[in-house]
Amino acid sequence: IDTACSSSLVAVFQACQALWTGQSKLAIAAGVNVILDPALNVFYAKAGLSAPDGRCKTFSAAADGIGRAEGAGIVVLKRPSDAIADGDSIYAVIRGGALNHDGRSNGLTQPNRWAQEQLLRRALQQSAVAPADLEYIELHGTGTLIGDPIEANALGTVLTEQGPRNQACAVGSVKTNFGHLEAAAGIAGLIKLALSVSHG
Repeated sequence: IDTACSSSLVAVFQACQALWTGQSKLAIAAGVNVILDPALNVFYAKAGLSAPDGRCKTFSAAADGIGRAEGAGIVVLKRPSDAIADGDSIYAVIRGGALNHDGRSNGLTQPNRWAQEQLLRRALQQSAVAPADLEYIELHGTGTLIGDPIEANALGTVLTEQGPRNQACAVGSVKTNFGHLEAAAGIAGLIKLALSVSHG
């Protein structure tokens, strides 16, 4: 599946759909990014998208671009009842999800805030989760001065639509640890989140 930076999360969503509808009893979803050609590095550098030190500084005033990275992530997915019956370790439960298209925007690093808000509302509704119940959200968070605030503001709008929150909702991005894994970025964030849930 090639949907740019969301590729591995779309693969996870498709795998979950197969489990939720009974088409599969077990699904494996993965994302891989290997940098074999310098062409994209040159493009990002010429476009001013690369951080000079090669590090993503998500949500920081020092954010100055992305740092490309290589890596792979794989998750094995089952319905909770099957995983329990099989004696599997369960790191997290995916209760639902949603997909949409970002629509028109002002460029590669400027996501469409309204499309992101719509997606968040749909994902919460499909998962039967109230915005007030969210305690942590793993964001895309590339470390760009324009993209990160757009994403954070979309999230802030959706999380406060039903009134002020009683508790803060922490946010983070695994890119500050690994860099931008591009097609594997989503699965890296999912694995981080699953491990965080598992370890409390």
